[in-house]
Formats: sequence, structure tokens, C-alpha cells
Amino acid sequence: MENYFLEEKIYFWALLIIPAVLLVYFANAIWKRQAQKKFAESELLQQLAPNKSVFKPVLKLIVAALILGLTAIALVNPKMGNKTEKIKREGVDLVFAMDVSKSMLAEDIAPNRIEKSQQLVSQIINKLTGDRIGIIAYAGSAFPQLPITTDYASGKMFLKALNTDMVSSQGTAIGDAINLAKTYYNDIEQTNRVLVLVSDGEDHETGDAADIAEKAKEEGITIISIGVGTEKGGPIPLKRNGIVQSYKKDRSGETVITRLNQKNLEAIATNANGSYIDGTNTKKAVDELTTLLRQMNKKEFEAKQVSTYKDQFQWFLGAALILLLLDILLLERRTLWVQKLNLFKEKK
Repeated sequence: MENYFLEEKIYFWALLIIPAVLLVYFANAIWKRQAQKKFAESELLQQLAPNKSVFKPVLKLIVAALILGLTAIALVNPKMGNKTEKIKREGVDLVFAMDVSKSMLAEDIAPNRIEKSQQLVSQIINKLTGDRIGIIAYAGSAFPQLPITTDYASGKMFLKALNTDMVSSQGTAIGDAINLAKTYYNDIEQTNRVLVLVSDGEDHETGDAADIAEKAKEEGITIISIGVGTEKGGPIPLKRNGIVQSYKKDRSGETVITRLNQKNLEAIATNANGSYIDGTNTKKAVDELTTLLRQMNKKEFEAKQVSTYKDQFQWFLGAALILLLLDILLLERRTLWVQKLNLFKEKK
């Protein structure tokens, strides 16, 4: 059985143009007849325009109305189909925990740590097919940024909006980010739960993030940590209007040097049955992570029955173009061979 679907129903309003055209036509016809009566008698008008047809103007009006009607229906774009397909989606639930603490402003890795993190995750999202993603931002505390979704465009939009002023409480609470990520995995049967921790590895909380990661593993969560920064480290610039005014200092007035804590990130990944990735080289890091994801046994978590519809607008548009050509060729004067037949009993 054929199914029908109208894509743009709003264009049905264009059909109101037809009665407007008819109204203008008949108003103009009445005005012309009155003007002709004032100008001359009907016999004289017949002599002045002997080949004028009474029927063809009405025919042209009908053709014009049909053109408008068919064009409106073409804009509505009726679709027809009866084919049903089952769409399967396989993948993992992939949550990105993004470090937005002030230490991520360090420029020991170009352009700085937080922008490097955004570039990494954005390119990882470009490589995904069928996986669901979520985003968490954390500094002194963690908060949800994007719930689990397959909308990659929204993911990139929220990712781009991340900055170090998002969290008022400063510090780096990696453990809070891991605990918050647990709430993202809402599918009990989902076995492939992956948390990608993007950070410089500094942890200012008293809780042991490595121990929290081990508990996360018990819930089926694999943590892949990506280190952003260098072990040599660098100062944290304080800018105004993009210009460095000074560098962050500690209580004794010494410039703070923030360094990549690779050991902490490796411990977190190891305890959660994951891997550590060096984020210095963007392409290499992206390729390494996508390879790890491909090696996982992906589970089907979404299946839909959908009908495939085919556009039908071309038939209506084609008919409208044929009638338009006919309207151009159709003159308002009598056709000679039709005039001889006098099919419409027109007076000679």
C-alpha cells in the first residue's frame, strides 16, 4: 500500500493566489466591457477586431490558474513510498570530561592547553560513526555540559563554548568528573562505556582519582586519558583583551609553573582498564583513540523502522512548465482552421 507524505504544507497557502487572479480578471473584464460600450457599438467593435476570440481569453485564464495550482503543489512536494527499512545503529557511549581549570591556559603547548583540547575532541568527533557522545566540564567541581546524544553538531557547539571562566571554584577535581560521568550511561545493557579524560593531569582534590577510576571500572566504564601539556610546563598567563598583563603567582609571590602530570593520568587509565594517550600530536592522538574505539565490540543500541519516500514534485512542475509553454503560444485571436469549423458558434 502506497503511503503519502506532504513535505512543505505551508505552500498550500499559495493556492489563494488563484481566486485573487480570477477576481482581478473578472473585474478587468467588466471594466473593459463598460469602456467598450462607451467607445462604440458592438457591431463597430466587431468590425474593428474581427479576429478577436471570445473563448481563448477564458482558456488562457484556466491555463494560468492550473499553472499556479500545479506550482503550489510542486512546492508542497508530495512524497510517496511504501518501502520499509530497518536502520541499525552500533557504537559506544563516549563521554568527554574536559578540564577547564586555569592551568589549561598555559601555553607550553600551542596555542594553549584548552584550545588544544578542543581541537583534539573536535577531530575525534569527526571520526565517529554511530557512537553517542556527552560532554562534562570540570575544574574545582564538575558539571554536565551536554547530555548523551548522537547530535555531533551540538557536541561541537558546546565544545567550542568551553572556557576557564565557566567554573567559579578553581582547582582540578578529576574524581568529581569521573563520578558525574557515571550518571551519563543510562543504558543498563550498554557494555562499552568510555570516558575520555582530557586534562593536564593536575588533581587538587584530596580524593584519589585513581581509586575512583578503579570503582568506575567495576561499573563497566573504561577511561582513556589524554594528556595535554608538557612535563617542563609553563606559567599561567593572565590576559586582558588578548594581551598578557601578568602571570599567576602563588602566596609567596612566585610565578606558578604548571606541569603535565602524566603519571596521574596513566594511573587513572590503567585502573579503569584503559589507555593513556599523549595529546601533543593531534593527528597521532586522534588516530590512536579511534583505533581503540574500533577494537571495541560495539553493541546495537538503536533500531528504527523507517519508510523511504520519493519526491513527486517533478511531475507537477513538469506539467506546469508544459502549460506555461502552451500559454505563451496561445494567442487571444481566432485560429484560422478553428474559425472555419466554428466549434464554439462564435458570430462572424
